[in-house]
Amino acid sequence: MSVDVIDYEIVGDDLQAVIVTLDPGEAMVAEAGAMMYLEPDIEMGTSLSMKKDAGGLFGKLFEAGKRVVTGESFFITVFANQGGVRRDCAFGAPYPGHVVPVELAEHHGKILCQKDSFLCAAQGVEVDIAFTKRFGAGLFGGEGFILQRLSSPSGAGQAFLHAGGTVIRRELDAGETLRVDTGCIVAFDESVDYSIQTVPGIKNKLFGGEGLFYAALRGPGTVWMQTLPFSRLANRIYAAAPQTGGRRQGEGSILGGVFDMIDGS
Repeated sequence: MSVDVIDYEIVGDDLQAVIVTLDPGEAMVAEAGAMMYLEPDIEMGTSLSMKKDAGGLFGKLFEAGKRVVTGESFFITVFANQGGVRRDCAFGAPYPGHVVPVELAEHHGKILCQKDSFLCAAQGVEVDIAFTKRFGAGLFGGEGFILQRLSSPSGAGQAFLHAGGTVIRRELDAGETLRVDTGCIVAFDESVDYSIQTVPGIKNKLFGGEGLFYAALRGPGTVWMQTLPFSRLANRIYAAAPQTGGRRQGEGSILGGVFDMIDGS
């Protein structure tokens, strides 16, 4: 199956969006709720499967169920240019961070990525379920036992991921290793070996504040990392909420400032 070749522009600083220009007949697939705006002639439709040969209703339901397992929505939304001129459609990031463009042709037609990271892609790119190579990676890894695989039957295709905070891309040579906080992994080539290792030393485990495990990535291949995983952001917001015993609702008052100085806030 061929993949549409698209033009795009990424706009914004910390809350980015990608503007895609579609030729007549071209289309994008996107996670439900990612759409920002559509120009005239861009028609929207929902589908259970990204594959045209999904095998009838049962096959489409199976594909949709696999997406739910990886953290995505049950339906995939398709945006197609039904007009006779080029038109734009835009897709926004769900939380502060950056849009990461990935051309699958530069990565042997497929990559593995963290669940919830898929934003949108050219029609023809497939999002599928993927299992980590080691059970320990799934049992303790921040990405869970199930990852997403973005692939293209033709070996080429433009996909867009979303990462929290700033994105760091590293090229690992053969045998080169990198230890990463499990939540900070966005995506990596299938050629990269992925495993989980324990933090050394009992004091580091108890008082280091970095958890008990980290991911060990071994090249060759490309690795994308994020500085602000959404889980870390959500935990900080939840901990600071007044309903959970965090910040007081009157923290802007003089009394609140006095207590903040006492408790070191």
